[in-house]
Amino acid sequence: MSRSRKKKKYRGTLHGVIISEFAENPLTPLNYKQVSFNLGIKDKATRNVVRQVIEEMAQAGDLIEVKKGKYLLSPEMLKKFANKHKYITGTVEMKETGKAYIISDEGGEDILIMPNNVNHAMHGDHVKVLILPKRKNHKTEGQITEILNRAKDTWVGVFEKNKNFGFVVPDNKLMPYDIFIPKAKMKEALNGQKVLAKITDWPEHSNNPFGEVVQVLGNPGDNDVEMQSILSEYNFPLSFPKNVEKEASKIKYKLTKDELKRRRDFRDVFTITIDPWDAKDFDDAISIRKAGPKTWEIGIHIADVSHYVKPGSALDSEAYERGTSIYLVDRVIPMLPEKLSNGVCSLRPGEEKLTFSAVFKMNEEGKVLSKWFGKTVIKSDRRYTYEEAQKIIETKKGDYPEQILTLHKIASALRKKRFANGAINFNTIEVKFKLDEKGKPVETYVKEQKEANHLVEEFMLLANKKVAEKIGKVHRNEKPKTFVYRVHDEPNPEKLNTFVQFLKKLGYRLNISDRQALAQSYNALFKKIKGKGEENLIETVAIRTMSKAYYSTENIGHYGLAFPYYTHFTSPIRRYPDLMVHRLLQRYLEGKPSVNQEEYEEYCKHSSEMEKRATDAERESVKYKQVEFLQDKVGKVFEGIISGVSKWGLFVELVVSKSEGLVRIQTMKDDFYVLDEDNYRLIGKNSGVVYQLGDKVNVLVKKVDLERRQLDFELAE
Repeated sequence: MSRSRKKKKYRGTLHGVIISEFAENPLTPLNYKQVSFNLGIKDKATRNVVRQVIEEMAQAGDLIEVKKGKYLLSPEMLKKFANKHKYITGTVEMKETGKAYIISDEGGEDILIMPNNVNHAMHGDHVKVLILPKRKNHKTEGQITEILNRAKDTWVGVFEKNKNFGFVVPDNKLMPYDIFIPKAKMKEALNGQKVLAKITDWPEHSNNPFGEVVQVLGNPGDNDVEMQSILSEYNFPLSFPKNVEKEASKIKYKLTKDELKRRRDFRDVFTITIDPWDAKDFDDAISIRKAGPKTWEIGIHIADVSHYVKPGSALDSEAYERGTSIYLVDRVIPMLPEKLSNGVCSLRPGEEKLTFSAVFKMNEEGKVLSKWFGKTVIKSDRRYTYEEAQKIIETKKGDYPEQILTLHKIASALRKKRFANGAINFNTIEVKFKLDEKGKPVETYVKEQKEANHLVEEFMLLANKKVAEKIGKVHRNEKPKTFVYRVHDEPNPEKLNTFVQFLKKLGYRLNISDRQALAQSYNALFKKIKGKGEENLIETVAIRTMSKAYYSTENIGHYGLAFPYYTHFTSPIRRYPDLMVHRLLQRYLEGKPSVNQEEYEEYCKHSSEMEKRATDAERESVKYKQVEFLQDKVGKVFEGIISGVSKWGLFVELVVSKSEGLVRIQTMKDDFYVLDEDNYRLIGKNSGVVYQLGDKVNVLVKKVDLERRQLDFELAE
């Protein structure tokens, strides 16, 4: 991408936010100072950029100057906004109350759907929506007119049995309707058991859908039943079909002379894996050897799954349908049977393994001097846990310290360069649990990302980036080949504008003048809020403001990483897109023609959907364990941080487990508290006592509702 194209694209972010600001105020003329103030822009240089962009928009006819220096959207732009939003399509996000929000396919603000306008749509459905006339100072509302595609027709819940019929009360709080089950379709389910129910009909004038019990899962509270319930809720299979297991059992590992001839031999090169202590599959390894003065040959070696899993096989079909491995709190549901994922393909130490590799000659400043991609064979010398590698980085002592420290030095240089180029440093907190023999959580802790994690991350990012460049970068007049990219779009201007206003109320600001400034501003913000009470909330809202990363054959680059080309090459044991990337890379290295783009775009859409579903299931299992951890701690007091403020009371996140519960306003009996919505706080009417976002408080665990995944707290001294 040329420098001028980059500048134009990134300036488009600011242009979009300004358009959004004028659209929010269609009858109020604004000058550049007012727009800057509304967007939280204070520095003179950025305000001048805002002025220039507004003047350019006026010259282009998007704005009209109604007073000197004051502008409105032109009639054409107003009409464009009105027409654009008359009908939209989008995805339903249900709420417990029965109302819903529509996440528009076009981006932009979410559309509110009141319960009487939902028209039998359910969470996750893809729908067509009529936009209703906007009321002053109200959120944009709509009416669902057509269900284009049902997200699912099966739901997990507790069976409530009557004499001649029953109801399934769904576990999912985003499914606000109980499912009516006729007597003939109960499948011998007992009252109070967990079941999987399928919706078979929903008569137009009926409040409840009709259905049948398709599987009895067992008794609520049992760990296996609850984990299986989560998998069933998200339509993941509980086991592999027999024909898939049979096909996997026939695979044998043989390193023949013919196979060796086709591969570059790394068996005598120092090679390691670095993984979590509880990892069962090892799909990536790193090799290092001296290549000259202050230069090193670094190999990123990835399990050659494509050698064993062939297109059209039962193994391949099953892996495609699953799309990804799922990592629940207490178990892994692998994409491939154990024979492959933990055996034949796993890069275990001391075993000769077939790999697909990206090999780079590099200096110690992280500059790539040469690169090579191809099939290899390796023999890992040592398996490190992250903790073991971290100890070597910190103490400079242990097994093979020179190699570990050299890799750390190069990875640190790569990381520094990446952030200097505009990568955004999102910090996501990962909650982990220690479980007893029955799967009950006895301890909880937050997983820390340290230098050893960054070491692995940077080399995996390098391999992914360079593989994408290898296929994606083409010479002039050369037709690009179809490839699977991991892409991430720039933020939606309207959501970014909302985030800017949100931050302004909390005393923070973002520089949105251009792409580079925005990325640096995000990173500065994350540093500023580290350790503060509002850290988790701001980071959560920031992530929601960003677009979601997904798979596509249309390369638009990766905004968050600041890479013009990016793919997923490094985890084919657990991600199907990586397996596709391996096959395509090998195909193009052999000089074969491009594959069909439409076909692969469908594969990408399916992979993105399965990834989202797996992420939701994993979060659900964490949330269940967070609540279960507190089940026997009713009456105990914990330290927490106010993570949200609403008319219902204070949301408090516990420091020990990151569990979030509600301190209901009616339990705060020392005063009458009123909500100051603009400043995210509750104020005592008589005492003036203030509880605001980010405050540290002690709370008593009042009630634990495991079935609804809900926690009730009370303030304690």
